Amino acid sequence: MSGTTPITRFGDTLIVTVREALHDAAATELQEEITDMLERSQPAALLIDVSVLDVVDSFMGRLLNDIAAMARLMGARTVIAGIRPQVAITLIELGLRLRGVETVLSVEQGLARLGHRNGTRRGR
Repeated sequence: MSGTTPITRFGDTLIVTVREALHDAAATELQEEITDMLERSQPAALLIDVSVLDVVDSFMGRLLNDIAAMARLMGARTVIAGIRPQVAITLIELGLRLRGVETVLSVEQGLARLGHRNGTRRGR
């Protein structure tokens, strides 16, 4: 796993915390790691925290879209937390709609949306 982007499991949810802007090679590595974790652990959901990203380029935008599509195809619901206004504007300008992805303002809201309360999951 890359040292900059931890992937942790919380109940039946994988949580990916992007801690810094990723160059293309690191972003591709992260995509492969997430796909591998989805296959091995078969979670019900994937929560991606991008709250530290001030900007995204077209590569990173497409990568987020692709990760969400892969997770959906592998049976996991995808929630992205912390999209800043500048990032949202860029994604729209790039024509990326993040179909099938739910967005929330914070990781806490993401966990609540996925049904986690006090370290447990209430069901799907």
